[in-house]
Order: sequence, then C-alpha cells, then structure tokens
Amino acid sequence: MVGVGILIIIAIIDIVVGVSNDAVNFLNSSIGSGVATRRTIMIIASLGIIAGVTFSSGMMEVARKGIFHPEFFTMPELLTVFLAVMITDIILLDLFNTYGMPTSTTVSIVFELLGAAVVVSLLKIISAGDGLSTIANYINSAKAFTIIMGILLSVAVSFVCGAVAQFFTRLLFTFDYRQRIKRYGALWGGLALTSITYFILVKGAKGASFMTAENISWIKGNTLLLIGIIFVSSAVILQILQLMKVNILKPIVLIGTFALAMAFAANDLVNFIGVPLAGLHAFKSAIATADPLTVTMGALDKKVHSETLYLLIAGIIMVLTIWISRKSRSVSETEISLSQQDEGAERFESIGLSRAIVRLVLHIFDTAKLVVPKPVRHLVSRRLDPTAAPLPTEGGTTASFDLLRASVNLMMASAVISYATSNKLPLSTTYVTFMVAMGSSFADQAWGRESAVYRITGVLTVIGGWFMTAVIAFTCAATFATVIFYGQALGVIVLILLAAGLIYNAHCKHRVMSGEAEKEKIFNLKSVEEPLTAIETTFEHMGLLLDEIRTSLDSTLEALFRENPDQLRVQRKRVKKIQRWSNVISANVFKAMRVLSQTGLAVSNKYPQTIRRMQKLSDGQRDIVLRSYRHVGNHHKGLLPVQIEELQQVRELLNEILTEVEETFHRRRTADLDSLRRKDEQLRTLAAMLDEKQALRIHDNSSKTRLSILYYAIVGNAMMLSKQNLELLEIFEQSFGEID
Repeated sequence: MVGVGILIIIAIIDIVVGVSNDAVNFLNSSIGSGVATRRTIMIIASLGIIAGVTFSSGMMEVARKGIFHPEFFTMPELLTVFLAVMITDIILLDLFNTYGMPTSTTVSIVFELLGAAVVVSLLKIISAGDGLSTIANYINSAKAFTIIMGILLSVAVSFVCGAVAQFFTRLLFTFDYRQRIKRYGALWGGLALTSITYFILVKGAKGASFMTAENISWIKGNTLLLIGIIFVSSAVILQILQLMKVNILKPIVLIGTFALAMAFAANDLVNFIGVPLAGLHAFKSAIATADPLTVTMGALDKKVHSETLYLLIAGIIMVLTIWISRKSRSVSETEISLSQQDEGAERFESIGLSRAIVRLVLHIFDTAKLVVPKPVRHLVSRRLDPTAAPLPTEGGTTASFDLLRASVNLMMASAVISYATSNKLPLSTTYVTFMVAMGSSFADQAWGRESAVYRITGVLTVIGGWFMTAVIAFTCAATFATVIFYGQALGVIVLILLAAGLIYNAHCKHRVMSGEAEKEKIFNLKSVEEPLTAIETTFEHMGLLLDEIRTSLDSTLEALFRENPDQLRVQRKRVKKIQRWSNVISANVFKAMRVLSQTGLAVSNKYPQTIRRMQKLSDGQRDIVLRSYRHVGNHHKGLLPVQIEELQQVRELLNEILTEVEETFHRRRTADLDSLRRKDEQLRTLAAMLDEKQALRIHDNSSKTRLSILYYAIVGNAMMLSKQNLELLEIFEQSFGEID
C-alpha cells in the first residue's frame, strides 16, 4: 500500500515536469505569432486540456500491458518496475526542462518501462534457473522497435511536410499576405480548419468515453463526406468573417491551439498517470486474492475503464502547471528561438556537422539554379522575399513569426498526426510539432546565411536529445529497478532522496539560468517603430554592457592580485556573455538605422561606429581576462607587490571613467566631456610613468618575461578601454544633438 501511495505522489510530480516539457507542442505557434495575449492563449489551451483528458481512457492500456506481459509478474515485482519507472521519469524530464530542451514523454515512459521490465525479468529468470531466451515471454519487444521507427519517421516526414506546405503557402500569399488573403484566404482557411477539425475527430473519437462503437464506425465510414461538409462550412464562415473585417488567421491559430492541446492531453496523459494507475489496479487485483504477494497479474491484461475523476484531477494539475511553470517557458523559448524570422541572439554555437549541412544545402541550391529557368527563379525570389513586409506586431510587441506560418504549423501538424493515427503509424506528437515548425522556418528563409549554422546546431541538439532520452531512460530505469529489487524499502527511500536532491539542484541551476535569460531580454528592441526611442534604447544597452565590462574587469584584477583561479574561471565564462551582449546590441543598432532611413530622420554619421567601439571594448575585456586566467592557471609567478600597487591606480582611474560613461547612458544626461578627457589624459600620463618603472624592473631582472607581458597588456588595454569610452560618449552627444 505504501508503494502505491508513493506512486501516486510521484505521479503528481511527473504531471508537473511532463507538462512543462510537452506544453511546447501546443503553445508555441500561438505564442510565437503573438495571435493573442498570453492569457487568452493559456485559457484556450486549458480548455483543450480539460476536453482532452476525458478522451484518454483508451490510452491507459499501454502502461499495463503494452511493453511487458503482466501475467508473468507478481504484484511486488510490478511495483518494483513502476517505482523505478516513475522515479526515473521525473529525474529525466526535469533534467530536459532545466536546459529548455523538448523531448518526448512517450519515448521516455516506454523505454523506462522496457528497461525496468527487462531487468526484473532477467533477475526472475536467473533466480529460477531458466535460460535467457525465455525473456521473450516477458517482454513485448515489438513495441520498442515501433517507437524507434516512430522517431525516425516523425523527424523526416514532419520536416518535409512543414517545409513543402510553407513553401507553397508563402508562394501563394507572399510575406505581404494581408491583401492577398482577402481574395482566396477563405478557401485556404477552410482547408486549414478542415485539417484541424478532422484531427480533433480522429484523435478525440478514438478514446472518448461518450463515443459509441457505432459513432466511431460511422465517422470512419463517412470520412470524405465529413471532410467535405467541414470544408464548405469553414470556408463560408471564414468568408463572412472577412467581410466583417476579421483577421481569419487568428481563429485558425486559436482553434489549432485548442486541437493540439486536446490531443496532447488525450494521448500523453498516459505518460504521467498510466503507470501509477496500473500500480493501483495491480494492488486492487492482488488484495482481492488469497495470496496477494505471489499471485501473477494476468488481470491487467483485461481492459479497465479509467475513472473519470482521476482523469479530471490530472487535467486540473496539467492546467495549473502550464500557468505557473517557469520551465515550460524555457522549453518554449528554445523552439521559438530556432524558428524566429528575424536575426537575434542565437542560443547555440555552430558545430562541424551543421557547417557541413549548410555547405551541402548551398551546393544543392547552386546546382538547382542551373536547372530551373531564370524567369521561374525570379518569380519565386520575388514572391518569397522576406523583406517585402515587416513582421506583424500584436499588442505592440514584434512577433517571432507571422500568423500565416503559425497556421501552417498547426494545419500540417494536425494533418500528419491525423493521417498517422488513422493508419496506425507510429508518430510522436512532440516530434511532429517540433519538426513541422522547423520545416516551415526553413521554407520561410528564417534560417538565412547569418543564422543557419546556429539553428541547425540547435535542431541537431534537440534531435540528439530525443535519442539520448531512450538510452538514458532504459539505463536509469534498469539500474533503479535493480536497486529496488534488492534494497526493497531502503532502496526506494535512497532513490527518492537521490531524485529530490537532483531536482533541487536542477531547480537552483534553472533559477540562475532564468535570471541570466531575463537579464538578456532587456536587449529586445521592442520600440523599433520609434526612431528616437530606438536610438536612446541602444545607448542604454551600451550602458548595461559597460557595467558588465567594468564589473568583470574589477573582479578579474582582484582575482589576479590574489591569484584566485576559481574567480578567474568565473570571469572567463563571463567573456562569452559579454561578447554575446555586444553582438545583440550591434544588431539593435542596425535595426535603429533601418528605421531612421525609412523615416528620413538624420543622426550622426558616427552612430554606426558605436559597433566598432563596443567590439574593441569587449575585445579588451576578453584580453585582460584570458591573459590573467592563463597566467594564474599555469602557476606563473604572481605580480610583485609594487606592480599590484601600480595596477591598482590604473584600476581605480579606469573604473571612474567607465562608471561616468555608464551613468551618462543610463540617465541620458549631459556628460562632462572635459572632465573625462582630463581623466583619460591622467591615465595616459600614469601609464607612461608606469612603463618607465616597468622597464627598470626588466633591466634588473626583478620582473620576468611573462610577468612583464601581462603587466604591459593590462596597462595598454586600460588606455584603449578609456579611449573607446570617450569616443562612445562623443557619438552619444552628437547623435542626440543632431536629432534634437
């Protein structure tokens, strides 16, 4: 009974971590396109989840008999399997959530069941003295093979379908689709709604408790009639809405969000509560017999109707999770960042494989140009020009992609899943929705020459995580099942404590990562439509960058003086962040310049030079940090006391200059340029004097070569940083002086 109680408690936790990962499936198209406020989107998704959980009773059979044959296991043995599975699941999914990586909860639960069942079966076989070949009696190995094929099939088919559908849709409507959609948008929208509505019928009817066998049979036998009725009705309604000046893409996206949320709840709820419910049924079946500890669980082979109350409670927990979970937002941001139309800060670095893929694709396109007639190329290029229309703005915030692409994502995901379901093909909803989104992004040229290698690296990382899910799930569940099999109650306690420790550690790490991510969100240039505000905002961002550089340099020099390698290691990691911030601010400067060119406002011709100044600032900070890190890390002789005293003077003077410029940018106040020039001159005079003193130390051999190189590098970079700050400040004064 205690084991069943633990299973139920873990099930609640599993719903939370599972929904945090799977919410990406149905939220991203709406959130990424800005179709409505986040509150509205969440309400519609919540309604879809509540509707979906009532359809999920038919899916619960997987946990009871889909992976193993329960008639070969006793109730304690099955509880061993189920406990190992659930503990593994919450650890694994929470790990993926922490790093914002979407994975398949279906794959995780199936391979956890497989791993735990295989180990318990082997232990039973060994203790009984049977041959290993008898494991085939215990395990349904065909299910694992089906899931693996589902991974491969989902990835390839979904990407191609998303890319092809988006290509032809964009070819029809172009990026400036608002006028063209009035002509034949109702027909296209009818097709989209037909796909989505049929998806609801196919996925919902399969497991709905209120659908009779006759109803389901009628739907299957009159598929074409249903599709025709839905298409005509949808097209007529959408045409009426267009006449009423309603953007018909909005209801399409919102209905699609409801449909995917419903499908997610109907299909994936088994991944969270299927195992605990199977444990509860096993317990009830066992205590109803004379010998509950030794009787086999063949009763689980029978179809058991899931209690509606349990399903609704689970649905409520799922709804609460998508509203409050911070980690679900992290997972969503990963997919949205990989599919955003505009350039921005890329989360992933490029790798050799992604660069090779880009080279291959470019070669294929170059070859295709030789075959495709020139007029056709020009026609396609003109209609697929992303610069033809700006990204839509909803509620004043620039969307990551437009409503047309969001509707294609939902339409194609619904169509692919519906087709697979009706033909009993193994597809994962997570893989389908993610890869359709990636395919449509590719077709929309969101993966341009400037971002392709980073986006492909991200996609490869996510796909690699999917395969690792299977390996980790199988291995960990098998290990945990062994611990519980031999350790029994003590083993369960140890594993629960381990899971609690890992989840707490992941929570702390995610909080730090979220803090960093929130800090970087301030660099989003939201008010790009207002040129004056845009320019002012870029200088405020430069102030933040200067603050980060100043703080990093201060900590670096302090760590160098104290020969603290740990603190220098922290600053070395900080270098990447400063470089990334510098790149984002540079991109914002370009955006502000484009707005200025459109509005005809003049600004200092030195404004673009802020990019060069920021690059030199970040390069100077990086040089000081890396030189200090290598010097201390290689255990070279530390700075002489007199050198520390001299560099301390440089540090204080540079700190004053950086602080003054930083505050000027933050407060947009008039700077005392004369005072700063005097401080800069003072720093240069000090540097010249220190150079002479250092030359004397070199002559008397009191300062070795590496020490001298480090000393000169710090002083030289300090002068460069001071000069770049003054030039930034002069550009700031000129920019606002000319605009005003």
